[in-house]
Order: sequence, then C-alpha cells, then structure tokens
Amino acid sequence: MPPPSALEPSNRALPSHAGADNRLARVRIVLSRTSHPGNIGAAARAMLTMGLSRLVLCAPERFPDPEATARATGASELLAGARVVATLDEALADCVYTVGLSSRRRELAAPVLSIREAAHEAIRSTSEGEVALVFGSEVSGLTNEELARCSVVATIPSNPAYSSLNVAAAVQIAAYEVRLAAAGGDVWRAPRFAPATHGDQQALYAHAEKTLAALNFLNPERPRRLLPRLRRLFARAELEHEEVNILQGILARVDTLLRERR
Repeated sequence: MPPPSALEPSNRALPSHAGADNRLARVRIVLSRTSHPGNIGAAARAMLTMGLSRLVLCAPERFPDPEATARATGASELLAGARVVATLDEALADCVYTVGLSSRRRELAAPVLSIREAAHEAIRSTSEGEVALVFGSEVSGLTNEELARCSVVATIPSNPAYSSLNVAAAVQIAAYEVRLAAAGGDVWRAPRFAPATHGDQQALYAHAEKTLAALNFLNPERPRRLLPRLRRLFARAELEHEEVNILQGILARVDTLLRERR
C-alpha cells in the first residue's frame, strides 16, 4: 500500500482556475422526497469530494437520522448544514438555472441534455445567480411535475439494459461533471512526485552504457541504435527523481556482482 502522502490530493489532481471555487459555491444539490437517510449521508460525502457544500432536502422521509450521519463519514459538517424545505418550489425559489436528473425518456417541455452539457450550462449560469441540480426519490426519481419545474433535464449515459443509478452515485457523477466544468474542462491527472532532472537522466544514461558494456550486451565501438532507443524509452516513461535513483541502484548492484565474479 502506498504511503498516506501518495493518497493525498494534489494541486495537480484537478486544476484550480480563477473563480472556480466561487462558481461551485453557487451550486446546490437538491434531493427531493428521499426515503432512505443513508442515501442523504452518502450524497453529502459525494458532494464534499467534489467541493460542493450546499445540500437542500425537500420533504425527506427521515432526517436528521443516525444512518445519514454514519454514511456521511467525513462530511458530517456539510450534512449538519443541510437545509430542509417542504416543497421543490421553495428549494428552487432563488435559482436562475435548474437541472433535473432523470434516467427515463419522457414527453417533456424542458430540453434534454447530457450531464456534461448540463454541467457546463450550470457553471456558465453561476455568473447570473444560483443554480441547482435536482434528484428525485430512490423509488421513482423525479415526477413529471417536478421535472417541469426545472430549466433542463439531464441524463447520465449508462447501460440501456440497466440504467437505474443509486441517488448518491448519481450525485457523485453530477458533482464531478460540475467540478470539471468549473475547472475549465481539464481532465483529472494523477499527482506526480518530483520529476527527474536533465542531469539525473544524463547520469542514468551514462551509467547504463557503462554497465551494458560490462555485460557484453553493448559494444561501445558499435552501439548502433540501442542507446538512442533506450533514451526514447526513458523519455516516454517521464521518470521521476526517485525512479532514476532506483534504476541507478539496480545498475550499481549489477556492477558489484560483475566485479565479484572477476
């Protein structure tokens, strides 16, 4: 298992653009008629991982509830700040753009977009005011009446033979798309450790040439294309500083064994 530091988020994980956090602060998640409190807690956790902090609960069957707190894990503060309202109209009253999530095709007046398109429109609309992503109950999703109250309907591409997503899973996907849109659409990149410098790499190439020659794998007088190909291979690998150290250590061990055998 990698050390804890390798698992911690990095500034490179999702690029930070000017104003991105301000835009996310204008996005709320609205859960309508949620029947299982555990889904509320799981949705809060999904929100927090993507930098969303505003949760509105419309007529939940059970809230607050210990199961919601348990499923929220580290998002208990976000959960505690959730606003509970009686109607969807109250939840959306001050919003300029609202997105209703639905997995089923229906006869709707509102335009139907993919969640990625809807997320970009939602982030664009934060320059004008508050926006909301609205999710329905676990049993039947949003009703036609609820969807009619939304600016657009968004769908999450899924398996046509089994398109039903758990509400917390749907929140996670939608929150990710909103965060991606707020960051300017850049893709997520895994965090990297310190890259190898040019000097690190040149020292590795020189050491490798010497060791390969000692192994009779390389003829220094007729190296042909071996060394250029090794350089290309290492360049594609985008070696980190520690990785160069490991390779240098392997070569040093080979050198030692060769000396012992002579």
